[in-house]
Amino acid sequence: MTDDDSFKPKLGRIRSPGSKPGRKYLHQVLRATALADGRFGAGFPGRKKALVGTQIGRGAAIGRLLSSRDRYAAFRQRRVIVKSRIVKLAGKGLTGARAHMRYIQRDGVTREGKPGELYDAQREGIDGKAFLARADGDRHQFRIIVAPEDGAEYEDLKPLTRRLMTQVEADLGTRLEWVAVDHFNTGHPHTHIMLRGKDDKGQDLVIAREYISQGIRERASELVTLDLGPRSDLEVRNQMRDEVEQERFTTLDRRLLRGQSQEGIVTAADSDAFQQSLRAGRLQKLARLGLVDEVAPGRWRLAPDLESTLRRMGERGDIVKTMHREMTAAGITRTADDYVIESPGEAAARPVVGRVIARGLADELNDRHYLVIDGVDGRVHYIDIGLGTATEPTPAGAILRVEPRRTEPREVDRTVVTIASAHGGRYDADIHLRHDPTATAEFAETHVRRLEAMRRATGGVAREPNGTWIIAPDHLVQAAVFERYQAQAVPVNVRTLSSLPLDRQIAAEGATWLDRELTAKQPEVPRDAGFGRELREAQARRRQWLIAQGLAREEQGRIIFRDDMLDTLRRRDLANTGRQLGSELRLTYVPTKSGERVEGVYRRAIDLASGRFAVIEKSREFTLVPWRPVLDRHLGKQVAGIMRGEGISWTIGRRRGINVS
Repeated sequence: MTDDDSFKPKLGRIRSPGSKPGRKYLHQVLRATALADGRFGAGFPGRKKALVGTQIGRGAAIGRLLSSRDRYAAFRQRRVIVKSRIVKLAGKGLTGARAHMRYIQRDGVTREGKPGELYDAQREGIDGKAFLARADGDRHQFRIIVAPEDGAEYEDLKPLTRRLMTQVEADLGTRLEWVAVDHFNTGHPHTHIMLRGKDDKGQDLVIAREYISQGIRERASELVTLDLGPRSDLEVRNQMRDEVEQERFTTLDRRLLRGQSQEGIVTAADSDAFQQSLRAGRLQKLARLGLVDEVAPGRWRLAPDLESTLRRMGERGDIVKTMHREMTAAGITRTADDYVIESPGEAAARPVVGRVIARGLADELNDRHYLVIDGVDGRVHYIDIGLGTATEPTPAGAILRVEPRRTEPREVDRTVVTIASAHGGRYDADIHLRHDPTATAEFAETHVRRLEAMRRATGGVAREPNGTWIIAPDHLVQAAVFERYQAQAVPVNVRTLSSLPLDRQIAAEGATWLDRELTAKQPEVPRDAGFGRELREAQARRRQWLIAQGLAREEQGRIIFRDDMLDTLRRRDLANTGRQLGSELRLTYVPTKSGERVEGVYRRAIDLASGRFAVIEKSREFTLVPWRPVLDRHLGKQVAGIMRGEGISWTIGRRRGINVS
């Protein structure tokens, strides 16, 4: 090129500096977005790292940013506990969502002891049924509990919750539909939030795990700190001093674990004198608990299970406080030596029989309930009964029997194996009906539903495209695995022995639990302490009442009960109740004898001194028969059965009849 005039521009496609030929502008935008979101390694443009779970969904980068902020600044912030759970709404999920909605709006959760009130971003008094109706068809739902450590300082938690959810919307880049309820019925005011699993475009809302686990908590902490100011040095020091003697997992323990060597050795040394005293004090406490050993002066070896042990100790301490609170409210006095804590994984080998002191929530987020039972063995039992929806209401004072759930295969599983063995390892409803002509289609469908439940829960059974099930040789083993999986949600079976409190059974006109115990071949043997002593006294008074009624007599220091005592008491109870219900229903009560056929519409269940009975209604009359759980699936429907002594064999779904007597 000899001069400027000889320059000839070469026209072509406009590209940004550094772009490679053939790379589309969309690809450059996506690459820049990935760089900002941390998907490529720093210093290695174009080289991808492995994609991990925390990077899936909205808010991944913000969640990491919030969790990696300055430790000292985080330490001075107000603490907020945030618990979250993703709930699938398929199947019975929406039914569980309705139950959870009822729970968070129950009576006694406000400062005034009134029912909880739903609110959203703009309004109070939101219709919960309408919110769940809009969620019908959603894949999932988020449930969040936000509990500021200083929540008692707030007169009203609604403004805080609304500001928090506005910030969450900004972080996730979408509008959110949510409702919330504030609870003030515990020592720590908190908010329950139900968040729909849809974004503002109607797509499934997927939130990064890191944002759910840490981002929401950090945002809530920022807001509370802004409202109340950062924690002072005095508050921080006092809180850390309190942690030294606590029998639970603390921030001091977390620091010890973080600073241990590969051999699990830590020292009390610290450049800060206050921190050194805290570490030394905590190590001495852990030594008394048997969780550290001093291997040399100032050098300690941490137990491998230190964190898990301390967490269990903390949970046990919380349970003991719960038991003490419930017993104090019921006016019952017991010593700590009488406390028995039955955890789901360590259910008692022997059933627990006793009086209900209280029922409550062990885990609000997962709807796990507990029972506190004053047992006939003279001890007080705390029992985790699992999902609240799996156990019928248990009023205080009722007499219950709680026993571990059996985890072996059921009869329905053995039936499937028998039929499949005769048909080349295949099963479906048509094969079942050909194999057993006496079965009905409805009865065969119960087996299909069992297989479908196993497939969804554990994948232990396979289904072909035409609907036929492949039954493996180890099907009974897979059924046992499924039962153990189910037991995680419902670890025990709860049976109501009497809805009447013990004192009301003493002179009741009915065949009470006291009477059944007095005449049983293997009755419960009450201990002469606690509720066991009360039971002994009540039995003695009931014997005298039965003698006065001519239903028992005393001979040579022994009480002889009439052979027809229970039948007589039951007939009296049913006759009295029949007269009362007859005037209410304007129908005639007709008693049913053993061997008679019962037909009619199942209307409802009623609790009597003699137990729970079903009201079976005909056109002009009704009768009362023993209730069984199978009836609740046929409320308002025609049922039929045959009375057999104290029980009844219902013909429901099978011509032979399903014996539930």
